[in-house]
Amino acid sequence: MTLTFDRLVARARGLVADGRRAVLGITGAPAAGKTTLAEELVAALGAGVAHVPMDGFHLADAELERLGLRDRKGAPDTFDALGYAALLRRLIEDEDEIVYAPGFERVIEQPIAGAIPIERPARLIITEGNYLLLDTPRWRTVRPLLAEVWYADLDRDTRMDRLIARHIRFGKPEPAAIEWANGTDEWNAAVIAATRDRADLVIPAGLIHSIGTPPP
Repeated sequence: MTLTFDRLVARARGLVADGRRAVLGITGAPAAGKTTLAEELVAALGAGVAHVPMDGFHLADAELERLGLRDRKGAPDTFDALGYAALLRRLIEDEDEIVYAPGFERVIEQPIAGAIPIERPARLIITEGNYLLLDTPRWRTVRPLLAEVWYADLDRDTRMDRLIARHIRFGKPEPAAIEWANGTDEWNAAVIAATRDRADLVIPAGLIHSIGTPPP
């Protein structure tokens, strides 16, 4: 059976058919189309859906400097994985009228506290990020909290073009953008690719290409 965007929408809707809150995870390498897919699903599903990216759990640059990790920003150990899991757990418990999640501002490349409100009527939470399937001590607390995880499997050439363009758009000179994309980002992509087989669904490049148009 051919996988289509309409089938993705129906599958996502089915996760909350019983009325209980559930979290759908979307993972994949940097610039694989995770955010665009999440936003398109939110738009198609309508009311009762919230989008909570993992990127709000980046450690601030000041903390990365303290830890000596500034040049590895975006790697698994540069996120507050346990804080992210705690937020997902709180959302699933569904006890609060409103929960605030942090966002991430790409212009300044910093997390922003309390940027995303998730109100009680939201039944399906769509979260997306690089390391949802990573099986390390801090990250493995995330997977059991997710009803399903979908892997965006975009081809490398397209990913790299998008990634370099994104870095340039948000202030990196072109040589630095190319170096970062082929260095830190590509190392992270290899780590993420190793988790692909743990996904409940792999979304092929052709379908990703047909869904929305991500910003450069």
